[in-house]
Amino acid sequence: MNYGGLEEKYSNREHSKIVFIPVPYDETSTWIKGSDKGPEAILNASANMELYDIETNSEVYLHGIYTAPPVTEKSSPEKMVTEVKKTVTEYIQSKKFVVLAGGEHSVSIGSIQAFAENLNDLTILQIDAHSDLRDEYEGSKNNHACVMARAREVCPVVQVGIRASDVTELSSIDPKRMFYGYTLRNNPDWMQQACELLTENVYISIDLDALDPSIMPSTGTPEPGGMYYWEVLDFIKLVSQKRNIVGFDVVELCPNEDNKAPDFLASKLIYQILSYKFSNQKT
Repeated sequence: MNYGGLEEKYSNREHSKIVFIPVPYDETSTWIKGSDKGPEAILNASANMELYDIETNSEVYLHGIYTAPPVTEKSSPEKMVTEVKKTVTEYIQSKKFVVLAGGEHSVSIGSIQAFAENLNDLTILQIDAHSDLRDEYEGSKNNHACVMARAREVCPVVQVGIRASDVTELSSIDPKRMFYGYTLRNNPDWMQQACELLTENVYISIDLDALDPSIMPSTGTPEPGGMYYWEVLDFIKLVSQKRNIVGFDVVELCPNEDNKAPDFLASKLIYQILSYKFSNQKT
């Protein structure tokens, strides 16, 4: 199975500009398990998408989307992070645009580290329900609750949509770079304000629990009061117009066999972000 169900002409590694990297890892999640099945669910749903994007009047798949072999290292969070970093670095250095699909949010750590080592002037844009700023959790610094603590060690971070934090994280929060979920509805300028904090190069990390459970119930830790589909996309569209999106990940899909809509949402979200990125580029 490859992303979009594309024929070989548009999915081979050599000619594709985009690489989709599945990381089916779910070893440190602490409530609902199953995010290791997220990448496969996204791939299955993607085969049912229309490949023409109405908003951008484009067909991003014509740039080529290669689905890489999954990163399957599971012996420890640390070894998984190392393997993801190695894999992502390889594709960055091969001039591919990287899309990482989790798995739990800890899979983003290695990807963020790879981008930070290979690009200058980089900011991580986190779209998430949880601040993920614990320095260590359950004996690991690479737990899903520590993702942005690790990210901040290598580059600046802007956090959007946050609705849950532990009290121990408060001292690590930079209020000038934090856009809490409860403030968004009363601040019509939040998108522009967040965008102004970003440097030229931006890596986006999207935990699907950033979205409201009414449209995204299939996550390991659904949190009420979340963002909605077009709100997220309007923001990312603005970022794509103002800054250079260099790569992104979409994580924490915990698929439900009885409700495929969230799987399709995750797949479509990826495709629309790619459409924003590549719609003005020649194939």
